Amino acid sequence: MGWILRKLPRGRIAMSPGTQESLFSLREGEPLDPSGTDIPLAVDLDGTLVHTDLLIESFLALIKRNPLYVFAVPFWFLKGKAHLKRQISQRVSLDVGVLPYQKELLEDLREQHHRGRRIVLATGTDEQIGRQVADSLGLFDQVWGSDGTTNLSGQQKRDRLIKEFGEKRFDYAGNSRKDIPVWTSARKAILVNVPENWFGLITPLAEVERVFPSRKKGIKPYVESLRLPQWLKNFLVFVPLVMGQRFFELDLIARATVAFLAFGLCASSVYLMNDLMDLSADRHHPRKKERPFAAGRISPLFGLFGSPCLLALSFLLSRQLSPDFLWMLAIYFFLNLAYSFYFKQVVLLDVILLAGLYTMRIMAGSASVVIWPSSWLLAFSTFIFLSLALVKRYAELVIMSAESGKVRVRGYQIIDKELLAALGGGSGYVAVLVLALYISSGKAEILYSRHQFIWLLCPLLLYWISYVWLIAHRGAMHDDPLVFTLKDRASRITLILAGVVLALAM
Repeated sequence: MGWILRKLPRGRIAMSPGTQESLFSLREGEPLDPSGTDIPLAVDLDGTLVHTDLLIESFLALIKRNPLYVFAVPFWFLKGKAHLKRQISQRVSLDVGVLPYQKELLEDLREQHHRGRRIVLATGTDEQIGRQVADSLGLFDQVWGSDGTTNLSGQQKRDRLIKEFGEKRFDYAGNSRKDIPVWTSARKAILVNVPENWFGLITPLAEVERVFPSRKKGIKPYVESLRLPQWLKNFLVFVPLVMGQRFFELDLIARATVAFLAFGLCASSVYLMNDLMDLSADRHHPRKKERPFAAGRISPLFGLFGSPCLLALSFLLSRQLSPDFLWMLAIYFFLNLAYSFYFKQVVLLDVILLAGLYTMRIMAGSASVVIWPSSWLLAFSTFIFLSLALVKRYAELVIMSAESGKVRVRGYQIIDKELLAALGGGSGYVAVLVLALYISSGKAEILYSRHQFIWLLCPLLLYWISYVWLIAHRGAMHDDPLVFTLKDRASRITLILAGVVLALAM
């Protein structure tokens, strides 16, 4: 088979108009040949029945369970891929009920099963995981998978099918180049999630019965996975520059901009890893289930390789700034990892850590321009960001309970809503109190020639905190609170007025 792959061109092969027309008419949704119900149908799993790779997802679940397993994986792999799959599958259990299934294929399989056709799940994934999927769907008469010794993929899968059914006595649905040996021995080939230029590659080797076209990805899902709107939080690195009234110094602006980019790349690196760690939880969420990794729109491999690349680029940029900034960025990254792997499940401690991560952005901005924040600023930021972290958890509880009926979110229960609202609202008002004490202390007179105007920030801030909590209470807080602030009209107006007040105070 290797010579076939080398000889055949990889691009589109010219086909007769009739052949092209038949392929594309099949793709429009014709049912599988009803006359072939006596012919068994074998179906691949990874990339075919599901829009993901279950070996990678199992590996991620294993690392989430205990990161130290990363040192054992290479030794398992040395004994063969089948051994690796078995060792991982024995230690984790995937939530197969919410996997991103190929809906059109799944509907077709249900119809075939209803007609009484024999359907076999033939997968290179470990057999234990294959059985979990089969038990969940209730469509398969048999399940074949890797057994710890044999990796049921490519030629091995072909030999197993021929041994069981005979040459040209089965149909096969697959999606990758490893499936080409199977298609050549199948009666009919069903192409799932394959590029259009594969039609010319497969048609000389097998009779194509139907094509389930791949989803057009483009660059959009990859950009979405980086969560660029969340970079808005990183504008906090400019706060020391603004509060120190040195925002007209170009060299400091340049340094703060580098800090902004470094934090953005670092944050995107963490978001990629966080989304990979949260696949199952996101698939249960009414909105997060549409995220690129959870929905299977892009491969988890992109996250596994993209996350360290972005992190390396982030630290490369940070070397242009002070060593203090580099340390701040490193601490921020490791605290984020700790949050993703463990602390996000620890009630109350998770929101305190989130508030600390917000404040760290301000401290890192200070380190980048060597303008150190006052204790007043750090106290204010701690209380205001604790309020925003609490409103984020409160909003998740409200939305999940309303849309999916879930009464528990990351350790919080629906009965905790009132307590979270009390803690969050109180923390926000304490932030306003800190601001009032700062103005009264006389410290504001040093930086602001008309410091009396700063008193106007207090009612503006009181209004905005109350408004944000009101929106969350109504179940309309679907974004991170800071991202919501820039999207919401009332919040933008409040922010502009606050800027005007600061300008008058100067």
